[in-house]
Amino acid sequence: MIALTDLEGRWTLSRRIVDHLAAREGRFVGQCRWLPDAHGLRQDEAGILHYADAPPMQAHRSYLWRAEGEGLVVSFDDGRPFHRLGPGQLSDLHQCDPDLYEVRYDFSQWPDWTQSWRVRGPRKDMTLHSRFQRSG
Repeated sequence: MIALTDLEGRWTLSRRIVDHLAAREGRFVGQCRWLPDAHGLRQDEAGILHYADAPPMQAHRSYLWRAEGEGLVVSFDDGRPFHRLGPGQLSDLHQCDPDLYEVRYDFSQWPDWTQSWRVRGPRKDMTLHSRFQRSG
């Protein structure tokens, strides 16, 4: 299990997106930074999203990471809970009615690591696989 401070800094991010429902694929390539804030770290990712036949577009998202006991809690940038991980718990679920998001982390190749999402529901059927590599 990693500590919150292990994430601080800049990472190169590549993400493969497979939309099984729409039979489309995409990829995101960019940078991700974990920067200290008042209560932990703020994750900011920015880059270019290539999705199916659409023109490439700028994409950005942010999350809040907090240490809680021996684990980490991830929230949306407005503070709403998203998911958590901890020793022996490198996967979690997030219900976004009517869809269910399942995340799995793999830190076995640290400092490179991956995050995989499986999203299922009546509106979505997607797989997202992200690879993070330290860049500074």
